[in-house]
Amino acid sequence: MVKILDGKKLSEKILKKIKEEIKNRCLKLSLAVIQVGENKVSEIFINQKKKACEKTGIDFNLFKFPAGVGPPQLKKEIERICQNLENSGLIIQLPLPKKFSTDEFLNLIPAEKDIDVLSEKSLGKFYQGKLKILPPIVAGILELLRSYKIKLKGKNVVLLGAGRLVGLPLAVQLIREKATVSVLNEFTKQPDDFTKKADILISGVGKPGLVKGNMVKKGVIVIDAGTSRIKGKLVGDVDFKSVLKKASYITPVPGGVGPLTVACLLENLVKLNENV
Repeated sequence: MVKILDGKKLSEKILKKIKEEIKNRCLKLSLAVIQVGENKVSEIFINQKKKACEKTGIDFNLFKFPAGVGPPQLKKEIERICQNLENSGLIIQLPLPKKFSTDEFLNLIPAEKDIDVLSEKSLGKFYQGKLKILPPIVAGILELLRSYKIKLKGKNVVLLGAGRLVGLPLAVQLIREKATVSVLNEFTKQPDDFTKKADILISGVGKPGLVKGNMVKKGVIVIDAGTSRIKGKLVGDVDFKSVLKKASYITPVPGGVGPLTVACLLENLVKLNENV
């Protein structure tokens, strides 16, 4: 019998714990989110963050800039937001419009406010194992697996996508967890040869219906970290109906990895402000 990995339920537990900690320590925390241009999927994620902040007692500030804003002006505005002591943690909602150098702008966020772990400084420390927080999606997936008592040690894990948000940081952490890791990209020849041998399959490509039932073995654990928007609905990379017939555990979209990632983002905000 297949089990649904309920990230929504688990995220509510984490948010409740955060709320209690904030109340007990009388913390005054604020999350600043920078959005450039219009993006429907980004707006869904921003709204999720806003709701999570409301549940935990964290102030939420959205700074919206038009897609036409010039790089020098945006840089100046982000630096101003970073320097504001009232902003305890700060994220730049990705993707940025193509004219912007994503790395350049992410590197403006100081490490003590980088709750998304996306600046070069924070990522470098994470890759060296010297950072006290994990990238939110990494923390969320680990929490999900631990909660359902799914062990990583010795498992054959296949990652679809090698992007900076999902694939790369996950690969590093999974290796630390003693899993055997294969990372596939668009140039991988005969990807089915890998996916059919996966004990755990994690996809973060952002391509609807990419993973189908005939690509996986019976009993596979499937974690869908991909997100796209079709006809107003949020969908993942996994063809849920066909894969459901083969999987032993599977995450839904929405309600799987997404809510947990948001909860772990706010957990990072609290951890980076432990000495406040």
